[in-house]
Amino acid sequence: MVANATDETHSEVESDHNGIIRKFHHLLHQTPALVPLIVLSLSIMVFGLLLGSKFFSPFALTLILQQVQIVGIVGAAQTLVILTAGIDLSVGAIMVFSSVIMGQFTFRYGLPPSVAVACGLLCGSLIGCINGWLVAKMKLPPFIVTLGMWQIALAANFLYSANETIRSQDIAAEAPLLQLFGTKFNIGGAVFTVGVIFMVCLVLFLAYVLKHTAWGRHVYAVGDDREAAGLSGVNVNFTLVSVYTIAGLICAFAGWALIGRIGSVSPTSGQLANIESITAVVIGGISLFGGRGSILGMFFGALIVGVFSLGLRLMGADAQWTYLLIGTLIIVAVALDQWIRKVAS
Repeated sequence: MVANATDETHSEVESDHNGIIRKFHHLLHQTPALVPLIVLSLSIMVFGLLLGSKFFSPFALTLILQQVQIVGIVGAAQTLVILTAGIDLSVGAIMVFSSVIMGQFTFRYGLPPSVAVACGLLCGSLIGCINGWLVAKMKLPPFIVTLGMWQIALAANFLYSANETIRSQDIAAEAPLLQLFGTKFNIGGAVFTVGVIFMVCLVLFLAYVLKHTAWGRHVYAVGDDREAAGLSGVNVNFTLVSVYTIAGLICAFAGWALIGRIGSVSPTSGQLANIESITAVVIGGISLFGGRGSILGMFFGALIVGVFSLGLRLMGADAQWTYLLIGTLIIVAVALDQWIRKVAS
């Protein structure tokens, strides 16, 4: 009798334990942005305890936003593509080439800055549209398509610009519109830029679109199962082309923001944007297999990288520690995604 009672007690404890795990898994599956939000909160708390007011000052916290604004904008484009089970290695090259178009059209051809900016945005959209057409219509793998486009855009960038940098002083004097995203304003000791506001508004807008519109549901459906989405009435080709086109447009906006961030138009800037955007997406809990994740998670992922970078710098640590910790987070994030998918199936 005693043995039976003990076995029943162990069974109940094990059942409760399994129930907790299932509830935790369900919560993670329903709210992919929860894990990066927890990691971000813990990171802020740890660096806050270690550094005190040096880290928790309004200037330091808003400096993080300024540092991640480019990654956040490009990461939004990368998120859309990865949600469709694709990947875009050309985002950084599109961003820089669009900024070069804006600068060169203004200073080489004498176009009004507003027209030059519009041409840059159109250029980014066109490159994205070509990517989407090759993926959707030609059925080419997104990795191969965007790898090739990355090389093409990068080469076009250097050939067209003749590796020439347009100086910050010249832009400020003749075309301040190009530096619009770098405009700063102070609120209670916190320094914000137009680029930061744009990044936050973009993330919130896309979060709403992905969750509350038919197009957003189609993006998730295509990423989850392309064939099933097509059978259920989703125009898969249109969805893919539109996603890559919008991603190209967002990257062009990132190019405009890049000019504001660094002050100049440089063909050598933003070389790591593609890797940094994928890092933010992965740490943000967005599945590389498509169909699952939240753009808010990407935003939290970008902030995590910013918090680690600033926190370790303020502590005087070697910059390589940042790469070590971020690399560890990437592996853990992918392993967690695999676990969630395995338990879900």
